[in-house]
Amino acid sequence: MKAMVLNAISPMESQPLQRVDLPIPEPNARQMVVQIAACGVCHTELDEIEGRLLPKLPIILGHEIVGRVETLGSEVTRFTEGDRVGITWLNWACGKCAFCLAGNENLCENAKWTGKDVNGGYAQYTVIAEDFAYPIPERLTDAEAAPLLCAGVIGYRAVRLTGIHDGEPLGLYGFGASAHIVLQIAKYTFPHSPIYVFTRSQG
Repeated sequence: MKAMVLNAISPMESQPLQRVDLPIPEPNARQMVVQIAACGVCHTELDEIEGRLLPKLPIILGHEIVGRVETLGSEVTRFTEGDRVGITWLNWACGKCAFCLAGNENLCENAKWTGKDVNGGYAQYTVIAEDFAYPIPERLTDAEAAPLLCAGVIGYRAVRLTGIHDGEPLGLYGFGASAHIVLQIAKYTFPHSPIYVFTRSQG
């Protein structure tokens, strides 16, 4: 398969990703091979490339992945071949620690992150455990679905954690990729809520 690999921490100007040919990854019993249709580009990749967030090297970056299941591990039960799935930044969590047992897998001390600890989506194929793959509806294009797997997930979770009800005010601090999705969620879900946005001064 074709893949773009980061071999060393480098400035972006050095064109640090190298196109290489690699074997298609093999799944374990609980994993699936996914043929990638699209992978979004996140600011996290810039941080990894330039060393502000240190990945395991060499690594295939990318964590906003949309594709279709091509091969199933022997114990996979939630998906079938041909299913359309998404893969996020959280690639795996232990399921046993206090954070996981409380439903906060994103805080798992043993978590593995897509495109940081394990190979991500800047390739033709990847593998993912079935518990960390998510069905993607056909009504969304690949390009529409991919950003929802990072900025969308973050924004949606943030809105849920507020416990807001329609008509109550909502404040957003900062205005990046997640915030513009939060605005769309809020407009649809809480049509009577006033929304306030706080951003950096241009001065």
